[in-house]
Amino acid sequence: AGDELSPENPLAMMATGFLGAGVFPTQITANEVESSRYDALDDMAATTGTAMLALTIGCARCHDHKFDPIPAADYYRFTSTFTTAVRSNQPIVMNASNLDAQQAHFTLEHQPYIDAVKNYEQTKLRSAFEEWSQTPQAKEPPGWFTLKFFDVQSEKGSNIQRQADQSFKVQSDTAPPQDAFTFEFHSHQRNLQALRIEAFADPTLKAGGPGLAVNGNFQLTDIHVAKAPLSTPNVLTDLEFSSARATFNQNENSLHVRTVIDKDKKSGWAVDPQFGKDHAVIVTFAEPLDDPQGHRLRITVAFNGNTKHIMGRFRISVSSDPDNPLLGDTISEEVLVALAKSPQDRTAEDLQAAVDWYRTKDEGWKALEAKRQEHLKSAPAAKTETVMIVSEGVTPIRHHTQGKDFFEEMHFLKRGDVQQKVGRASQGFLQVLSPEQDSIDRWSQAPQTGSKTSNRRTALANWMVDHRQGAGNLLARVMVNRLWHHHFGRGLVASTNDFGNQGQPPSHPDLLDWLANQLIKNDWKLKYIHQLILSSYTYQQSSDYRKADALQDPDNQYLWRFRPRRLEGEALRDSILNVTGQLDSRMFGAGTLDESMRRRSIYFTIKRSKLIPMLQVFDVPEPLVSQGQRPTTIVAPQALLLLNNIHIRKYCEDGAKQFLKESQDLTSLVTQLYQRTLSRQPTLSETAKSLAFLQQQTQSYTDSGSNTPEEAAFADLFQLVICLNEFCYIY
Repeated sequence: AGDELSPENPLAMMATGFLGAGVFPTQITANEVESSRYDALDDMAATTGTAMLALTIGCARCHDHKFDPIPAADYYRFTSTFTTAVRSNQPIVMNASNLDAQQAHFTLEHQPYIDAVKNYEQTKLRSAFEEWSQTPQAKEPPGWFTLKFFDVQSEKGSNIQRQADQSFKVQSDTAPPQDAFTFEFHSHQRNLQALRIEAFADPTLKAGGPGLAVNGNFQLTDIHVAKAPLSTPNVLTDLEFSSARATFNQNENSLHVRTVIDKDKKSGWAVDPQFGKDHAVIVTFAEPLDDPQGHRLRITVAFNGNTKHIMGRFRISVSSDPDNPLLGDTISEEVLVALAKSPQDRTAEDLQAAVDWYRTKDEGWKALEAKRQEHLKSAPAAKTETVMIVSEGVTPIRHHTQGKDFFEEMHFLKRGDVQQKVGRASQGFLQVLSPEQDSIDRWSQAPQTGSKTSNRRTALANWMVDHRQGAGNLLARVMVNRLWHHHFGRGLVASTNDFGNQGQPPSHPDLLDWLANQLIKNDWKLKYIHQLILSSYTYQQSSDYRKADALQDPDNQYLWRFRPRRLEGEALRDSILNVTGQLDSRMFGAGTLDESMRRRSIYFTIKRSKLIPMLQVFDVPEPLVSQGQRPTTIVAPQALLLLNNIHIRKYCEDGAKQFLKESQDLTSLVTQLYQRTLSRQPTLSETAKSLAFLQQQTQSYTDSGSNTPEEAAFADLFQLVICLNEFCYIY
């Protein structure tokens, strides 16, 4: 219930994802929707029951549990906790906890840059404009001008914002696959003969833009202009085009600029491979616009081609000369009018508009603004990751579902059959763990105002940690048993996923209860239990085998020695990466199927048809159901993999290069290698054998013509040491 209890904590939000990590079909027909939803709810309930309470709650779906006191009615009441909970991909701000402080500090640092620009504008910019206005350049303004803007609408809901240079920028991360934008403009200029759309390169876009596609491309499929005199603005008529030209055409057929004025809504102008640079298209009107009353123009630009082939930042302007250059300066209509007036006839609004436009040409202002923009690049930003969570009131992950994503109510089902409903199931918990049979009101909390969630999962969490009237005592026992299992290889209760009648009794019941009480007394802090276990004599004792003790307790059930055990496949791989200096310790982000990835193994994506070979060989558990403990095998392919796997070899080669950069003294390097890999000094015998091995391998690689015989030989030694049981096992 992290989304309900601590929605501002990104880790709490992410933690809810375990509820949706089970098997889920990607093709659900209308007839399968309800049964698939009940299967998903069953997985959430069964996973929660097994992981937190070590009870096989899911066995009561079709009938009362055959071994434990869990009636089917309790199963459905318990499962109804998740009735409206769905999987959802949500953007999570990972640095929210310190973002405000960082932004406040940056604001203080950035203020002098803002003040410098404002001071220049207030003291020097106007006089610079007045001086410029007397030059010949002022008498010849740009041939293209932007129109008076009123409104823009996105057909598919894109976030589009008008920029200071009169361009429009589309927010890339939320843009839909296709879209069309309709703009409302007014103009009092006469003899308008052409329209220009400039697509700007932008460093914030992929490949520098100017499009939102992954390669920076776009596909402008249609330009449509409707006109009306300002005297009758609601009487719109379509404007015809006579020709079109562009800076570059991707081809001479379906991606040529002429396609923007044809009747095909799918063909369109594109610019592959000329990314990271400005482009423009000019369309010429069949007849000039020359109404003395002025014009209302409704301009629509459509991007209905490939996915996200939308212009990222673009500007619309018009001209009375269709032969004006494709790329060049633009001026706004109001500035054009202001410059046409004599200085004494300009109003304060005219002068301000003209000065605002002129500043982008003034070298002094541009220098100060460039410094401000450069510093602005260092502004702290929200670091967002898209994460699968489980919550309520969010957009579900739909896959291919021909029906509802969830149902508002859950029902008791006869023999688990969705066609045999026998009443509505309201939330409740397991009677066997609630001795006084209190109403769930004891654990329920009303949702906060505006909350989209029901707080049913919060009630479940409150019941679980209630050690007086709820499941708290069992939860504490299960958690400390899992920690004990993690450190010793076997829990005090060997059946870590089943504390019911089919499970095994605890080997040390008093110790289990004491640890559970310690967890509760210390506010459920797992770190405290870790410290208790690791600082205990039991954990720190020797793993030496003693025949007399083994005769009395061959399975070491009573812990007369530390049980040696092999590292899990993930921990072994991560340890190899760490000791070779190749571990990428970055946290968070998407997983991968790339075996050469050097982040921790937890970032491997689990795909049933493409499992990671190294992890398979070292007993990676079945990922589709909850696993109480991993199988541990000792087979020859494990040793062969450590000797022959190309990725392990590459880690050792790269680690050897780092070692040899630090020193050329082989004795010292052998000592460092043992310290790093085995956390101890080598014996004299080990040092002598290692040096002899290095000498032998170096000579062998030299004889075979290797360019780096020393590196290859040290990589061999590195790989040899990580193959030792002492590295692969905890003793």
